[in-house]
Amino acid sequence: MPKDAAVEEFAGLVRALKARDGRSYEALGRRLSVSASTLHRYCSGATVPEEFAVVDRLALLCGADEEERRALEAAWTEADRARRRAASPAPTPVPAVSAAPESNPEPSAPEPTAPDPSAADLSAPEAPRARPRRGAPTPLLVAATVALVVLALAAALLGHPTHTASAPAPASTAPGRTAAPLPFTWSIGSQLWEGGCGHTYLVDRAPRAVAPPPVTADSGAWAGTHGAVHGGEALVRITVQGRSPSDAVVLHALHVRVVDRAAPLPWNAYRMDNGCGGAVTPRHFAVDLDRPRPLARPVDGLDASGTEVRKIPAVSFPYKVTSSDPEELLVSARTAGCDCRWYLELEWSAGGRTGTVRITDGGKPFRTSGTMGRPTYVHDSAEGRWITDSDSGQTG
Repeated sequence: MPKDAAVEEFAGLVRALKARDGRSYEALGRRLSVSASTLHRYCSGATVPEEFAVVDRLALLCGADEEERRALEAAWTEADRARRRAASPAPTPVPAVSAAPESNPEPSAPEPTAPDPSAADLSAPEAPRARPRRGAPTPLLVAATVALVVLALAAALLGHPTHTASAPAPASTAPGRTAAPLPFTWSIGSQLWEGGCGHTYLVDRAPRAVAPPPVTADSGAWAGTHGAVHGGEALVRITVQGRSPSDAVVLHALHVRVVDRAAPLPWNAYRMDNGCGGAVTPRHFAVDLDRPRPLARPVDGLDASGTEVRKIPAVSFPYKVTSSDPEELLVSARTAGCDCRWYLELEWSAGGRTGTVRITDGGKPFRTSGTMGRPTYVHDSAEGRWITDSDSGQTG
């Protein structure tokens, strides 16, 4: 592969993402926390980012799916290798033994390098033409030159025995390639209903083509089958557990990143109300996606697992987790005026290490759309069909 082919392939993928999004370099750069000129260099192939994270954020911002992001990371890996090869100093050339005699510009100069006394008499008549008197090296001088070249070559080999062995070292020690595993595990639930009983989905189907509400445990399969989007509110539960019973991991902050805003979906709204169950939400965070810079704001949690609903006072970061003391965070992200795609970032530290984990919905941004003004339906279990709020006597 030509030297710059990998860089050009990577730059082409970045240009395609930028063209798909349609925003200016300045607008995209602000969202990625890089300058417009830096983003332009990525697109032109003049520069390869040192870290894939910024390119991955661009992919999410431009709506790339998981397969596209894997292809983009593979292209970045090859381009990064090419960048590091180009940045490495060129190896010191090893002197060639045959190079010394070439210092004599005369065509016949190489002949004296191998004088043969036995053949001297036979070639005597040709001697003046083979070895012109002006500046021609004598056999003694040629022998000395060869000896010097051999000594220089030996010194180069003995004086720098590890030069060629250490040259590939940067490729094997590139930062970020063999990162240590996280000191904790995390998992999410993204198809939750408030109190285990109430939720609204937006579905681009007529009521007769929509199946009855599922039980809460089957909500993910129901939503996937219908291509449903969370309506008005999305609940995301994050469970974080340390790997060690004694070495705690500190969770410092939870950030909200909105990667795309569009007009609310013009789809029908279907309410999943079918009876409540107990629920415990000890760490509850409210997010207003309609704000320019949404924040995860801690609010009181609820314990509805007993006969009475009990409030659990809000507790702000930081939290500590171990293998025996996990934490469960519940994020309630609401919107009335947009079709928002978003993800979360969890900051942590442990044992001198720090990092940020991106929380997504299976590699894709979470999605929540407003429902204001949309036809809203509830399911009449007696008649086995969806009916409007006005028919049921409920309000949306």
